[in-house]
Amino acid sequence: MIARRDLLGGTLALGATALLPAALFAAEIDTSDLERMTGDVKPIDANERAARLERARRLMRETGIAALVIEPGASLVYFTGIEWHLSERLTAAVLTATGDPIVVTPFFEEPSVRQTLAIKADVRTWNEDEDPIALIAGALRERRLATATIGIEERVRFFASDGLAQRLPQARLVSGDPIVRGCRMIKSPAEIALMQKASDITIAAYRWTYPRIRTGMGRAEIGALMDAATTKLGGITEFNLILLGEAAAYPHGSGKPQAVRDGEVVLMDCGCTVEGYQSDISRTFVPGRAPADVRRVWETVAEGQRIAFAAAKLGAPAGSIDDAVRAFYTKQGFGPGYTLPGLSHRTGHGIGLDGHEPVNFVHGETTRLAPGMCFSNEPGLYLPGRFGVRLEDCIHLTESGPRWFSEPPPSLDRPFG
Repeated sequence: MIARRDLLGGTLALGATALLPAALFAAEIDTSDLERMTGDVKPIDANERAARLERARRLMRETGIAALVIEPGASLVYFTGIEWHLSERLTAAVLTATGDPIVVTPFFEEPSVRQTLAIKADVRTWNEDEDPIALIAGALRERRLATATIGIEERVRFFASDGLAQRLPQARLVSGDPIVRGCRMIKSPAEIALMQKASDITIAAYRWTYPRIRTGMGRAEIGALMDAATTKLGGITEFNLILLGEAAAYPHGSGKPQAVRDGEVVLMDCGCTVEGYQSDISRTFVPGRAPADVRRVWETVAEGQRIAFAAAKLGAPAGSIDDAVRAFYTKQGFGPGYTLPGLSHRTGHGIGLDGHEPVNFVHGETTRLAPGMCFSNEPGLYLPGRFGVRLEDCIHLTESGPRWFSEPPPSLDRPFG
């Protein structure tokens, strides 16, 4: 349900504190019975990156967007391979409809930036007393794009887009979504394979962790088990959100002390990356004997997952999947809509290099489903003050309809099959 960046701020700061002692616990966990699962992984290669750039150029020609500005993040990785961080010192890429991409970065950072640069590019550097946005504007003038339509990727910061607008007053700045979403929303077979491997690792880590959970354990101890298993299996832990008892009633948790207790819900929402591509899988189970009301809600959520999967037909509006689940939940006495007790968040989100990508299974979303799209399927139910249940498995769309990355659990008593 969540991406790691969510754990580092806002209402999820509690998750970050929980992760700190987990690293200490993990150092002492014996994972000698696990073996690495990534020996057959094939990273994104040069041919795939070339195909991405060609697709972007085609979309530029179709939409009339002559250039696309991108800052560090998943889109920069996707198009250029550059793995970099946001800072006050601008590093950015500009894709143009013709010619090599332009990369602008501080002079002293160029060697580091080039370490992950995976395409042929026109790299231009700026010194501390120079203006990097003027450097971008100058490059666009050289390519006779000073009066063109320029797309701005949705995560580009205001100072960069506004600065470009001031330096190229005759240019028209527009959303870069038609290019970025047009490329990234449709995953290639190579991307699907990496996401499948990430999901396989997360499920394997769950299966190893589950029998080691004991009454009295806290979130950090359980998270450490998942982290240790994931690492040994070859994944990079992206997040481990552990919600115990009443905390499971709040989708992103509670800061109150929590421990595993017989007869109370354990909700685990965990994911990892393989070559940057993410998994996101949630399971809910009960140590000891499950109360009848928890069992009923679990079965209702499991049916909600099945309804969402069945509704995810090619050509269907993404919002219709959310609507189908809510219609069923309302008949079961939950909701209506986003009200509680019920499903207070969207039924699913796009996933890929980012844990949350456009578009979502959310009411009102009109984007139609197409082969290659990937989503989480997680129609939870939350009863404030009592407990919550979330089951989450991701799907990808094929020519013959949706397919699971991970199979949903068969029952409350067999959460991992």
